[in-house]
Amino acid sequence: MAGVTQRGSRDLVALALGLFFTVAGIGHFASPGFFDAIVPPWLPPGERFWTYASGVGELIVGPMLLSRRYRHVGALAAIVLLIAVYPANLYMTWDYRDHAAGEQIISWVRLPFQFLFIWLAWRVAARNRPASQWPSHI
Repeated sequence: MAGVTQRGSRDLVALALGLFFTVAGIGHFASPGFFDAIVPPWLPPGERFWTYASGVGELIVGPMLLSRRYRHVGALAAIVLLIAVYPANLYMTWDYRDHAAGEQIISWVRLPFQFLFIWLAWRVAARNRPASQWPSHI
């Protein structure tokens, strides 16, 4: 019974991450202005391009995490995506320095949470690796 509970909790983390990425990806298209505002403006070709590109990435990664078949690769892709978008979180924190205190706090809290999401995605990847890969102690 412990194996079933452990597998269930593993699946819950993967499913939560999958839903998070999917909803965030939809948000990039439903409300691109918010995401445009946190893209560093000096990145060519422009903010909207990076908003849509990261949204597409999230809409690929999210369903992969929701599918047991693609979960391992999806979790690894999530790590790459989370690292790739981290500069937007840094820029948001810098850009929000003159915003209300609550917005500043949110921008600062996002920074360590990115590392939590990377760690969770790493755990999902490790737990869902193909049997022939990686040592079993990871």
